[in-house]
Amino acid sequence: MPLSFDSALGIHAKALEVRGRRTALLAANIANADTPGYKARDIDFRAVLSNAGTQIRAGMRSTDARHIVAGNDTGPSSLLYRVPLHPSLDGNTVDGQLEKAAFAENALRYQASLTFLDRKFKGLISALKGE
Repeated sequence: MPLSFDSALGIHAKALEVRGRRTALLAANIANADTPGYKARDIDFRAVLSNAGTQIRAGMRSTDARHIVAGNDTGPSSLLYRVPLHPSLDGNTVDGQLEKAAFAENALRYQASLTFLDRKFKGLISALKGE
């Protein structure tokens, strides 16, 4: 039976990719905190991951007529504008403290995903070696 990384790693590889994109967005928000008219953006992580899960399930084949067919609904857009808690006079919607806290949380979750994938790969390697 051939080894598929998609089935072996599951949704975690996609989660790592989304976390990387979110890191770039949050960094851009922090860098543009003083830019007049800049609108803070963020990714709806749950929507992106649920969409990725749907795509993974959509690739499955049905072996019985009674199986539930996986939908292909993409859901809402994953890239959203952040609603400001305290709007500024120059139209900038970046809240520095909120962005830094979101960046730190995202970095922590990114590292956790890397650790999880590292353990998955180590498990696969030991299984291939027969240990």
